Amino acid sequence: MRVEPQQLKVFLLDAGLVTEKQFEDCLKKARKTKQKVGDVLVSEGLISQEELIKLEAYILGIPFVNLEKEIIDPGVLKIIPEPIASSHNIIAFRKKGANLEVAMLDPEDLRTIEFIKKKEPGLKILPRLTTPESIKNVLRQYQKTLEVEFGEIIKKEAGVIRPIEEKEVIEEKEELKKVAEELPVIRIVDTLLKHAILQRASDIHIEPLEKEVLVRYRIDGILHDAMTLPKTVASGIVARVKVLSNLKLDEHRLPQDGRFKVETEEYRYSIRVSILPVFDGEKIVMRLLPETAKALTLEGLGLREEALERVQDNLRKPVGMILVTGPTGCGKTTTLYSMLEILNTPGVNISTIEDPVEYRIPRINQTQVNPKIGLTFANGLRALVRQDPDIIMVGEVRDNETASLAIHAALTGHLVLSTLHTTDAAGAIPRLIDMKAEPFLISSTLNVILAQRLVRRLCKEKIKYTLKESELKNIAKYCDLNRILKILKEEKIVKSKATFKDIEFYRPKPTKECPEGYSGRIGIFEVLPVTETIKELIVKKATSDQITEQAKKEGMRTMVEDGFVKAAQGITSIEEVLRVIIE
Repeated sequence: MRVEPQQLKVFLLDAGLVTEKQFEDCLKKARKTKQKVGDVLVSEGLISQEELIKLEAYILGIPFVNLEKEIIDPGVLKIIPEPIASSHNIIAFRKKGANLEVAMLDPEDLRTIEFIKKKEPGLKILPRLTTPESIKNVLRQYQKTLEVEFGEIIKKEAGVIRPIEEKEVIEEKEELKKVAEELPVIRIVDTLLKHAILQRASDIHIEPLEKEVLVRYRIDGILHDAMTLPKTVASGIVARVKVLSNLKLDEHRLPQDGRFKVETEEYRYSIRVSILPVFDGEKIVMRLLPETAKALTLEGLGLREEALERVQDNLRKPVGMILVTGPTGCGKTTTLYSMLEILNTPGVNISTIEDPVEYRIPRINQTQVNPKIGLTFANGLRALVRQDPDIIMVGEVRDNETASLAIHAALTGHLVLSTLHTTDAAGAIPRLIDMKAEPFLISSTLNVILAQRLVRRLCKEKIKYTLKESELKNIAKYCDLNRILKILKEEKIVKSKATFKDIEFYRPKPTKECPEGYSGRIGIFEVLPVTETIKELIVKKATSDQITEQAKKEGMRTMVEDGFVKAAQGITSIEEVLRVIIE
């Protein structure tokens, strides 16, 4: 079921919407760019998206529906799961007896219709064509139905849960196990996870307060209150999470760590659990790691031009050390995985020691740290060196022993990739010296140091503005404005005679599709290659400020400068750049 260009041409000319020349020009462009001719006609502004879809519907004999203002019955909406609906742009909107009407954008997507037929064998699927705006409107309703469903589950189930009284330890353990296996608690924990996954949360925080339980989700690096639950559900939720993660049910005084998996047809997540005793009970933090996630390219992470070139040059070196630095949660491990993807060729043996293994990569030997049985980074690294590796990744250099072993591995002909907790790239050198590493060994093994932070990306709709004098004064506290202006001119982002007051920056514009004005994240980087002059400074035990100054003279761009370039390009906002730098 597809509309041939010639069919479309006949109807368009007949309706007087385009001329023959306009159509032929668009057809040439479509063949060149491998697009559909209809999409080119819309992008050229010759016809509207709605006119095109109505015309396609008429040619194919499929009814057209407009659902931009429709409210769909939640029971019908749930027939097609939200991840399938959003990825395939197909929604169920009406059910009469055994007939199910589904609205879609692509009449050729027969596979999805077959999938729905298999899922609902008793129903007859009637396809309808609709507009992207209609699909967006209905997709927003999924969240609402989920929240309503969630609220109802909590209200219904929380009343059923029996509060647990403190008893003998053995009795308490049995009691907790019973509660953890009761349907209400299972439902609450499952719905919590489902809700978090649909909202693209990276972490779930379940925090017991004096009279209630607060649930918060971290979305794009920022914590948001998701809901408050009655205090009676606290012990049941903790018990359920402990059962899933294989932890001790009757241990309430010590921190515990575990992990479990969640698998459905739409998604596979590995969930890291940390439980910590706090004043009002036990706090749970769950880190959600999508198993289907693929490593991003270095360009996709936000590395660009000269910085990207420097990293790629150093990845070609067969020996030495590459360090990625920054605070917890700034995407260091993701950057290392992206480098491993580039290095992962049949000609090399790559081994890693991580805590935890966040993403599985085929053909890479990944080992998980387990301090309980003595498998620390240092012991794991010792064993790895005997495994004949060409490339070693150490999740983190945490102590003197690991630092010493990593440097010696780089000296003895391996390429070592690792991370370190420091605020900037140059800070990695004093940190290694502090870990009793010899400066002359550091200078001869280090190839390059990356420092990074994650900033939220602006949505498509954003507000343009220029900086006022008071704002410039405030920004000048954190960075050198003249140097940033020079960089923007070099990049040809601004005109050669522009001043800071002429540059257009962007602010988030909250919309229904994008309530925060931001969606997703991108990295801002500084890349410090260890050149001969930097090596001399390391041997002299120079301060991190002296090393940064020298690197800047040699062309290094700091994170703030990289952030400002991305802000001027409209990728992020100045507020975001300053938020992560000031932290």
